[in-house]
Amino acid sequence: MPAQQQRFGPGGTRPLWARFIYLRSVQLVAAFWIISTILVLVLARDGLPFDRPLVEGASLTFELINSWGNLLVALILMGIAYLVTRGRSVPDMAARAPAHPVALAETLGLVGYGVAVQVLGLFLGVALTGHAFSLHMHGTIYGTDQPLLPTQAALWAMYNFTFYAIVPYLLFRSRGYTSEQLNLKSSNKVNDALLIVVILLLESAIELFLVSGAILELDANQLLVGIPVAFVLNLFGTVLPIMIFIYCILLPRFLKLTGSLAATIALGGVAYASVHFFESWAVYDTPANAVLSVIFLSFQYFGPGMVKSVLTLRTGNAWVHVLSYHAIAPHVTLDTTTIVNIFRLR
Repeated sequence: MPAQQQRFGPGGTRPLWARFIYLRSVQLVAAFWIISTILVLVLARDGLPFDRPLVEGASLTFELINSWGNLLVALILMGIAYLVTRGRSVPDMAARAPAHPVALAETLGLVGYGVAVQVLGLFLGVALTGHAFSLHMHGTIYGTDQPLLPTQAALWAMYNFTFYAIVPYLLFRSRGYTSEQLNLKSSNKVNDALLIVVILLLESAIELFLVSGAILELDANQLLVGIPVAFVLNLFGTVLPIMIFIYCILLPRFLKLTGSLAATIALGGVAYASVHFFESWAVYDTPANAVLSVIFLSFQYFGPGMVKSVLTLRTGNAWVHVLSYHAIAPHVTLDTTTIVNIFRLR
């Protein structure tokens, strides 16, 4: 088993927590969070410019505490994932990527392709729906006062599934990569299932009791229709595109290129935040608002992106994060109410 798959940071006599905080990736993340918090306090003295109904009217202090809380929850879930998988054989994910020069070329090519798809999604989405085709549907998590029409939601899902999932998947399969090399095959189904159940239960409880329990106020008909529609629409619109694009293809290449487990986890977080650059609530009309948008996109998505990275790295199976930490929580627990509004379920 490669060294980077066995442990965080240098060994020696330091305890695990000390080795963790001495990692350069950890120090960079901590510095980013601290500097970003200071920038928010400076740039948002008159309030945040975002339209997010779920937290409308929340104080800046609450927003910042929530942002630090997101990171803390992510770290806790990552730790739990390590505990659940501590006795299993961890797949050598770096071996699933090609040699360094090819891995670099493929990574740069895929990143460039992703930027092009995002820019195209901005113009096409605005033209067809009034909102960019980001990796989350307009109204996701935070809700919206102007929900999409059903046809617009379907267009969003079709665009993302085609360009982030189908095209990259077919391209890399045509290059000879197997399902195992694309992290689509389980090496330990029992442990994968246990990890899915543990993380799903914990994350669902956190979302329902600490974020929003609005789904619990829906009636039986709304739940019977809204839950499967929320699951399917988000499965094709965000879950599978993100799984294929980042956690099946990019993640093994990050590990091959960096040789560092910690750096790979951090890059998984950066990639996950980056694909949400044109999130519907982000505002780029002034330099200050652009900086605030990037900061809060990072606050929102960097931690979850790291959790998905850990779940995939520890199992070698990208389906684990899909079922435990994406398709159901949050896209059923939090987004069913948005689907009810889009489809006007009564």
